[in-house]
Amino acid sequence: MARLSNLLLSTLAILGAHASSSVLDLVPDNFDTVIIKSGKPALVEFFAPWCGHCKSLAPVYEELAQNFGFASDRLVIGKVDADEHKELGRKFGVQGFPTLKWFDGKSETPEAYDRGRDLESLSGFITEKTGIKPKAKKAAPSAVEIFNDQTFKEHIGGDKDILVAFTAPWCGHCKSLAPIWETVAEDFAAEAHVVIAKVDAEAENSKSTAQDQGVKSYPTIKYFPRGSTTPEPYEGGRSERDILEFMNEKAGTYRMAGGGLNAKAGIIPSLDAIVGKMSAGGSLALISEEATKTAGALKDKYAEYYVKVFEKLGKSQGYAQKELARLEGLIRKKGLAPEKLDDLVSRSNILRTFTSKAEGKEEL
Repeated sequence: MARLSNLLLSTLAILGAHASSSVLDLVPDNFDTVIIKSGKPALVEFFAPWCGHCKSLAPVYEELAQNFGFASDRLVIGKVDADEHKELGRKFGVQGFPTLKWFDGKSETPEAYDRGRDLESLSGFITEKTGIKPKAKKAAPSAVEIFNDQTFKEHIGGDKDILVAFTAPWCGHCKSLAPIWETVAEDFAAEAHVVIAKVDAEAENSKSTAQDQGVKSYPTIKYFPRGSTTPEPYEGGRSERDILEFMNEKAGTYRMAGGGLNAKAGIIPSLDAIVGKMSAGGSLALISEEATKTAGALKDKYAEYYVKVFEKLGKSQGYAQKELARLEGLIRKKGLAPEKLDDLVSRSNILRTFTSKAEGKEEL
């Protein structure tokens, strides 16, 4: 039952993500009607799901579509999964990803888009072609902290794990990174000990810091562990997922794209190993006693939750399954405070450990 619930939640999340996209998905069945014969000009991205550059472009392209969404009766912004629909890629000479092409809505011969992949360049191109100007939504307060020479020294080496991007205003790659950087900062907004920051390496009040850090190209990304002023260069991919995985590993966090917690949140390996003994048919009382001793040496509120679950199981065998169902019901409700949601997800993860071990015991 727990596995079914997890699958249902994952499916709903995926469907929700697709439903909220402002970029039109194009496939062989609708391509000619929407792009070739509609009479509406269109910007089309040919991408592949595994392509790193495509992943980096995705949030920029989504924002572009949102900003021009008011003109959907006069303009199309779409995308083609050219890895799945190879025939469309071949038809329009796509040889790499992402490839962007401009269609005038009347002919099958598109114009190659060869400008920058930042929001400003893409928007300017569309405006130049159509005369339509984008209407950007009022920007929410940024979750990215902006460091200057003074604030950099105040934060680095303190009690927080900090990831810093050194950028320049004119840098195209920096512009492409900007919306991803903002998204990552929002993903970690609930983590008090994690900071996603930025330094304008050419600003008068911060270029000294960039020079001290040996920054010679943009963007340069460096990770500063809590309690240390010695950075580690970040050399991974620049997609949201890549950066999240890096920071989760370094900071001991469990964030997913979107800011939620993954299935490891709340899990304590030493106590998980003790829970595993349930599937071997050991005495619940003895296993519970061992868990209580182990938890007592840990300074973690979820260690106490493991003990509580053991105590409840001693009184009712079906406690873990029933409590998990209750918490999953609460998680599906809207309007929960982020801290409350994180707690419910963490406790649910722990309960799934118990239910899976109980199922394993039954199978034995």
